[in-house]
Amino acid sequence: MPLVQRTLTILHRQGLHARPAALFVKMANRFASQVTVRKGRKSVDGKSIMGLLTLAAQPGSRLTLIVNGPDAREALDALARLVTEPLSETPAPKEF
Repeated sequence: MPLVQRTLTILHRQGLHARPAALFVKMANRFASQVTVRKGRKSVDGKSIMGLLTLAAQPGSRLTLIVNGPDAREALDALARLVTEPLSETPAPKEF
């Protein structure tokens, strides 16, 4: 099974919190490969929202994505795009 990895910088304004982390986990779970996310010396399961949130990855943080499995390259490319391309901003709800 191929193992691929890439180090990248978080560009999202909120970092990898709540919504971006949920989108990351949802995307990671579409693939059969194992996904590990490393920030500094800490590594977490990329398919775990709680794991990702413990990284406290702010904008500008450097993350290494390590993907191992049959669809590793495809998974790595999709997840890297998710972290490095800006999310479309959802407008704030109007107050009544």
